[in-house]
Amino acid sequence: MEDQLSRFQHLGQLMQSNGLDMISSLLILIIGLISTKWVVKKIRILLNRFIKNTPTVSVAANSTGVVLLGLVITASAMGMGANPGPLVTLMMIIVLVAIGVILVFRPLIPTLPFKVGNYVKVGTLLGKVEATTVLNTRLRTFDGKTFFVPNRQILDDIVINYHYTKTRRVKIDVTIRYDQDLIKAKQVLEAVMIEDARVLPKPNPQVYVLELGSNGVRLGGRCWVNNLKFWVTKCDLLEKTKVRFGRENIEFAHHQLDINYKRIQEETAEDMTEPMPGE
Repeated sequence: MEDQLSRFQHLGQLMQSNGLDMISSLLILIIGLISTKWVVKKIRILLNRFIKNTPTVSVAANSTGVVLLGLVITASAMGMGANPGPLVTLMMIIVLVAIGVILVFRPLIPTLPFKVGNYVKVGTLLGKVEATTVLNTRLRTFDGKTFFVPNRQILDDIVINYHYTKTRRVKIDVTIRYDQDLIKAKQVLEAVMIEDARVLPKPNPQVYVLELGSNGVRLGGRCWVNNLKFWVTKCDLLEKTKVRFGRENIEFAHHQLDINYKRIQEETAEDMTEPMPGE
């Protein structure tokens, strides 16, 4: 009982003498960790604008984070009264070793080909990535279902990341009848794309004759839009094309089947009146 009481007394004396140093050291550590996370995030965003190689960006950002983390730990320890000389030397060694490990082993570690917030297709699943862990990825489909997909399955399957590039190409395919004005139809379809403010001027919108089909002439409009505006822009362009073609009296082709009827002439009246066998 006396031993426990003496320990509490010793702890109380320690808090009285070093309480402010401990609080300041803890504040330095907490603020430093938060600041380090924020700085690394901003550096990653900045590097992504100029460097398209994702592994390189990751190595640079992680190395910066290690250096800042070492500085934060050193400052926190010095706030507790640690000798700065040996401490700085030790932290420099640890930081250099950590950066060396990142540079050597980081390219060998498999990474997921997407990040939180991306719309992806993994196998037959299409949806938005909500979270990732070491073991699985949480994917929410467009009909409201949530799937937890093992990362090993993702790494072994074909993945389509719809947000990996900044722009996407929109395809507007229509088929007009053979008796319609082909040149006018191409000009109207091109105008529909050019007049939409979301369509990028470069590469400029183009219209091609894709096929001379059995029902009509198939035209293909091609234009580029920002990735985040792809789906809405495509739907709007389809609607505008339908309305504009109707206004310009350009008729779409429909599936049809031509039937040729050939009348067989009667050879003789006698053949028609010839009795059937058994009559």
